[in-house]
Amino acid sequence: MDAQVAGNSMPDLRAISVSELPINEMFATDGRPRPESARVAAYLLAMQPGRLAELCDRAHRMFLEMGVTFNVYGEDAGSERIFPFDPVPRIISAARWARLEAGLIQRVKAINAFLADIYGEGTILKEGIVPRDLIIGSPQFRVAAAGIRPSLGVYVTVAGIDVVRGADDRFYVLEDNVRTPSGVSYVVENRVIMTRLMPELIRALRVRSVENYAADLLASLCELAPGGISNPTVALLTPGPYNSAFFEHVFLSQQMGIELVEGRDLVCEDHKLFMRTTRGLKRIHVLYRRVDDDFLDPVVFRPDSLLGVAGLTAAVRSGNLGLANAFGTGVADDKAVFAYTPAMIRYYLGEEPLLPIVETYLLRDPDVRQTVLRNLERYVVKPTGASGGYGVVIGPRATEHELKRAREQIERDPAGFIAQPVVALSVHPTLTNDRNGSLALAPRHVDLRPFVLLGNKPRVLAGGLTRVALREGSMVVNSSQGGGSKDTWVLEEPC
Repeated sequence: MDAQVAGNSMPDLRAISVSELPINEMFATDGRPRPESARVAAYLLAMQPGRLAELCDRAHRMFLEMGVTFNVYGEDAGSERIFPFDPVPRIISAARWARLEAGLIQRVKAINAFLADIYGEGTILKEGIVPRDLIIGSPQFRVAAAGIRPSLGVYVTVAGIDVVRGADDRFYVLEDNVRTPSGVSYVVENRVIMTRLMPELIRALRVRSVENYAADLLASLCELAPGGISNPTVALLTPGPYNSAFFEHVFLSQQMGIELVEGRDLVCEDHKLFMRTTRGLKRIHVLYRRVDDDFLDPVVFRPDSLLGVAGLTAAVRSGNLGLANAFGTGVADDKAVFAYTPAMIRYYLGEEPLLPIVETYLLRDPDVRQTVLRNLERYVVKPTGASGGYGVVIGPRATEHELKRAREQIERDPAGFIAQPVVALSVHPTLTNDRNGSLALAPRHVDLRPFVLLGNKPRVLAGGLTRVALREGSMVVNSSQGGGSKDTWVLEEPC
């Protein structure tokens, strides 16, 4: 399925039937385990219910001991939570992963080329392949990034690409995260837990390791150092302990052996970035920022920000600082821009997309908008600039009040929304409580966020963050919306 964008054909309602049954990733339709999952299924089915409960308890205790948490905004009863974890692993065969990995690399390369273009010559806009007003009007487009050429031409050092497995057993891209993507710490910590829970199974299946991610990230960051500095000083900029991903910021800084800094720790002098130490100022050559653009530099962006450092933009523009990810990458996260990513791949790489995207309809087009509004109960509606599952309306499961409110919002700001067909997200066996309160295996919807790094070369983490919708029937997998996670096992060899 390719994207439907303004000026193209109308949505075909025959293509978005919600009656398609989702595939079960562990079991085929005849009830037999899929080849790559056979040993895991046999292992789990041979367990006594008490043993499954013990696995869950052990995993929960280990997460508590390790302090693996995320913060939830706006809650009075404590903002810090343990990330829910399901010990039933998700298995991806070597062949399937090879295809997915190639598609991810292709996609991130094209997005990087797109960002370099729109903040440079803008040829894709001049040729009308992507509408200029769509880009200029995006809330994440940064005029201040125009003309800045980052080290190696790399705008996207870290990308998290959300993919789903459809009813036809293919992976589809659901959205891109190339601003400050999070979640990779849970991938690594999930594996630590599973290595303790099922060590013999991991060894027997020859599951590919994820422990090298920090080393790969550090290598990619060091490659962005200005002037070919061989031993650069790298730091991670965090908004602080109240940020939802602060655990990850601490985790990654420790794993890479780099400084974790806040804006108050930094100062710019002579278009260079320094951190304050007990021995005076120390220069930083590469900054891995986990702070949104608006708060990075009060001189250029929000003047009231205390999270960034004045003069940061000038240091990057002068070529004295490598910044990951670069200013303005968030425009590629825009869900309306997402609709044009297949065209970007063809335009910049001269290749056909290896990974299809979920069809995306731009509601700024009057004809498309009217068709969608007439059949709103058949679509998923998303705000173009939101994340974390906020503002999403799943038509077939929405109430009349929710649909009415969605119609009003769309008519008030059509360019602020896109619509997509309801994808039959794959399901995976997950430990849940049955009606009697006992543990049982039940299917729950899952997605996958693989992580891609760009530096001198692309590097892809084997697997990624499998998120699972723990509520029965729910298709929202975000942790902020009650979702959990699973360990993702990519097998080393074909089954």
